[in-house]
Amino acid sequence: MDSLTVERFEANRSRLASLAYRLLGSAADAEDTVQDAFLRWQAADTEHVRVPEAWLTKVVTNLALDRLRSAQARRERTVGAWLPEPLLDGDPMLGPAETAEQRESVTLAVLLLMERLSPVERAVYVLREAFSYSHAEIAEILDVSRAASQQHAHRARERVAAERKAGEVDRATARRVVEAFVDAASSGRTGQLVALLTDDATGVADGAGMADKLLWYTTPERVASALRAGFKPTPAKRRLVGGSPSMHAGVVNGSPALVAVLDDRVVGVVVLGVREGRISAMHGIASPSRLGRLTEQWRRGGHRDPLIDAW
Repeated sequence: MDSLTVERFEANRSRLASLAYRLLGSAADAEDTVQDAFLRWQAADTEHVRVPEAWLTKVVTNLALDRLRSAQARRERTVGAWLPEPLLDGDPMLGPAETAEQRESVTLAVLLLMERLSPVERAVYVLREAFSYSHAEIAEILDVSRAASQQHAHRARERVAAERKAGEVDRATARRVVEAFVDAASSGRTGQLVALLTDDATGVADGAGMADKLLWYTTPERVASALRAGFKPTPAKRRLVGGSPSMHAGVVNGSPALVAVLDDRVVGVVVLGVREGRISAMHGIASPSRLGRLTEQWRRGGHRDPLIDAW
């Protein structure tokens, strides 16, 4: 393959990775999908590909749909049993973030909501909301009619809007939210945490990869109790992560987050959905298999002083 052909692919790599991540919710799977697309690009008669962007978008979208439809994915991604892989603010895989729709499409809350959509509905939603493709273009990418694309988009928007809870916050607000959260969680008073939560707040955690299934909390009181118990340091928890991590305020998938770091390695993250100044959702992720890319990005960036030096 000549250098020009490689350059044409590389010019699209970042956008393709962002597309695949939104479709799959996994950075590792997104990277594998983009690499599979590169192999197909190598094998194609690229001199006759008039619009590489369109050709590659179609290939990546359909490769991602194949992954979502696979028997393994159906087993692993049962609704309620799977969490997306979190990404640190500034990670290029988060992709376009000029519009509210683009930013929202990569939040953990919306990535989880999209698990309730069919693979085609998910693809239409992402292509339309995050990448602004027309229904005519989406119809070509997915080999469906324009009317079908419109119907899928309508159903997907309705389902996401009906269950969406979080709103947008700026970086300064995000830090204030995390500081208030840390103060409440470390106070020992569950009531102080409850006061930070909306009346319909929910939470989910992966149990650091040690539980057979995700842990769900469906009322503010249960969310607060789980956070209080989880935030309390114990010798067993410190043995589990290998020491006493520092706690930092951060932004993960566009949302305020508490990031636990030990020896420059992220060992846990709590991502907070915020609506009207209160916490509406909590996603706790500590499974090492989900934190590799976030750790890589953390090591590359500068960070403010920790909120807690050693937990």
